[in-house]
Amino acid sequence: MTTGTYVYAFVAAPRRPVLTRVPPGQRGMGRPRLLDIRAGRFLVVADAPLDKYGEAAINRRLADLDWVSRAAVSHEAVVEFFIGATAVLPMKLFTIFISDERALEHIRGEASRVDALVRRVAKHHEWGVRVVLDRSRATTARARPPAATRRSAALGKSYLAQKKAQRDSATELARHARETVADVFDRLAARATLAKRRGASELPSEGGPLLLDAALLVPVKRAAGFRNFAAREARRVARDGYQLTLSGPWPPYSFIQD
Repeated sequence: MTTGTYVYAFVAAPRRPVLTRVPPGQRGMGRPRLLDIRAGRFLVVADAPLDKYGEAAINRRLADLDWVSRAAVSHEAVVEFFIGATAVLPMKLFTIFISDERALEHIRGEASRVDALVRRVAKHHEWGVRVVLDRSRATTARARPPAATRRSAALGKSYLAQKKAQRDSATELARHARETVADVFDRLAARATLAKRRGASELPSEGGPLLLDAALLVPVKRAAGFRNFAAREARRVARDGYQLTLSGPWPPYSFIQD
């Protein structure tokens, strides 16, 4: 059976990681193992049978979303096992070389770029922040039509005034939502080393529109304070109908692109 070398991640650590409890990784591959690049630098790899994980075999299965999803979960489980290392740089799903030697040759050829990434993310973790709008609560809290307009509409004197009040309420709600998520992002980003805001306006999300989807790179030593601050922010914006959720810590998936 012909095998290639599947690469999960690059790891920087002061000593060789112990793999006793590492997850099994991709189905049908060998157990994850380490390749030594140089002192304190390792590749996490596995033997991949090319009849199942060669380029042609993978391309045939990319339309099978369940298979791709399972592969992604298995890949990430191995990467996240090394989150306690000085730095872990996740490789893209289905990164495969024809041999260990080619994998090492590639990473050594990228030494300057890889070292720069290690300096960027060393002793940091990624945290995710999402803010979802509960329209009913937000409308009640922030965007009720003025009392005079409500009385007028109730008396049946002005249908147009009622419709205008509804439009004004929607406009005010949208303005307040933009200001709220911008403020939340800025306040959290001030406590992170790096922050990225992904385009999320009006994306579907359980419970309401997803208004903010952000990734923040936070020093490990400041993680507890960051979590506590995020919890306070969540309570603050909840009063106006916004649900803030924090996820993590994760390897720095969003911060390893040049």
